[in-house]
Amino acid sequence: MTVITFTVSVLCLLPPAVLARWSCVRACPPPCSCTQEKSCTVLCDRSSISELPKEFPCEASAINLDKNKLKFLSERAFGTLPSLKTLSLDHNNISFITPGAFKGLPNLVELRMAHNDYISYLHTRAFTGLKKLVRLDLSDCNLFNIPDRIFLEQTALKELLCFQNNFRRIPGAFRGMENLTHIYLERNRIEAVAYNSLLGLGSLKYLNLQENRINVIHDQSFQDLLRLENFYLNDNVLCDLPRHAFKGLVRLKMLNLGGNLLTNVSKTWFGDLVELEVLYLDRNQLVYIEEGTFENLTSLITLHLNSNNLTTLPFPVFQPVYFLGRLYLFRNPWECDCSLEWLKEWMESYKLVRDIPCASPSSVAGLDLSEVVFAKVNGTCVDPGELNLTTVSSEIASTTENRFNSLISKLLQQELREEMGNGTESLRNGTLPEDGQLSAGVGGRHAQARRSLLGFTVAWLIFGLIGRSDINHSLSCT
Repeated sequence: MTVITFTVSVLCLLPPAVLARWSCVRACPPPCSCTQEKSCTVLCDRSSISELPKEFPCEASAINLDKNKLKFLSERAFGTLPSLKTLSLDHNNISFITPGAFKGLPNLVELRMAHNDYISYLHTRAFTGLKKLVRLDLSDCNLFNIPDRIFLEQTALKELLCFQNNFRRIPGAFRGMENLTHIYLERNRIEAVAYNSLLGLGSLKYLNLQENRINVIHDQSFQDLLRLENFYLNDNVLCDLPRHAFKGLVRLKMLNLGGNLLTNVSKTWFGDLVELEVLYLDRNQLVYIEEGTFENLTSLITLHLNSNNLTTLPFPVFQPVYFLGRLYLFRNPWECDCSLEWLKEWMESYKLVRDIPCASPSSVAGLDLSEVVFAKVNGTCVDPGELNLTTVSSEIASTTENRFNSLISKLLQQELREEMGNGTESLRNGTLPEDGQLSAGVGGRHAQARRSLLGFTVAWLIFGLIGRSDINHSLSCT
């Protein structure tokens, strides 16, 4: 590619640094005889220019004016450039676009004007003449609204990038744009999605509304989005959704509802999402998921339920479960009782989920569900909490029995020693008791009294120990 020197008039108008970056196939003929046989790219980015050149090569197919100091676009600011397909004006100081500024660019396909902090207003006729425009980037400007009729001529427009502005509602200018396939509205200040906000967008495939302030979605707000495939509603402040929020979205493949304030999930939300492959419900405040919520999601591959307040996940919620490829459940206060036994078995069988830390019962708190052992009694699962209680009761009973046996043994040994002592004393006195005399004499009376006392003591000990065991048992149940 050789660098071509332009006419003297162009050389006088442009700085040498800018001219050096123009690479064209051949010199442009006068504007009246321009052709589209060949094209060139004009690179004027980072050139510190504050005003547009008065002429551009008429064969230019792309002009890059990024990161300059341009402030104002006058009418027909670029002259007549029939070959121009792409125009980039990112990172300038543009504050106003005169109506008709882009006239003379009949074949422009892509216009980039992102990161112009001073653009807060657009005239209804700002984009007049751009009938073949397909992609428009107005991201990270300072727009508060877009006039409703601004895109009347842009019937070919497919992609609108308007993220990181100051919209408080979805601009009405988008309604009825039948060819739009992508809308980027993330990081605005949108508070609601009205029933008519997205009417007539039958070709839309991608809609990004994440990181706004959306707290309400009206019923049937998405009724026309029959071809929608990717939908981002994450990181808003949604507490609830309409009963049939996503009705008719039969082609939806990815839905992100993460980072909201949802507490419950209704089985009616996802009934029509037969092609859904990825569902994000993470970073909410979920405590309950209705049974049958996922029963129609037969194409689901990945489900994110992490970072919620879920304690249990009954099996009926997940019937059928064969479709899942990845299930994320970490950062929930799981109660690892028998209602999660199915999940443990599923974990072991399919290896598709991990990291399910138990918060309760106390006997398994801190363990991962994969480490919990579910005991069986007569074929029925026993919750770890009940199993722990049974173990404690057995230990109490065992300890009580051992203490009782020990005390009885000591008392009997003491009585035997005293009996033998009395018999020895009689022998020392030279008397030999006859049969039965020991029990009838003074010593016998003492022995009988001791036996009565022993019986009373044993009864008292039994009552005391059993009572203490009952108390301990009651405390452990509590």
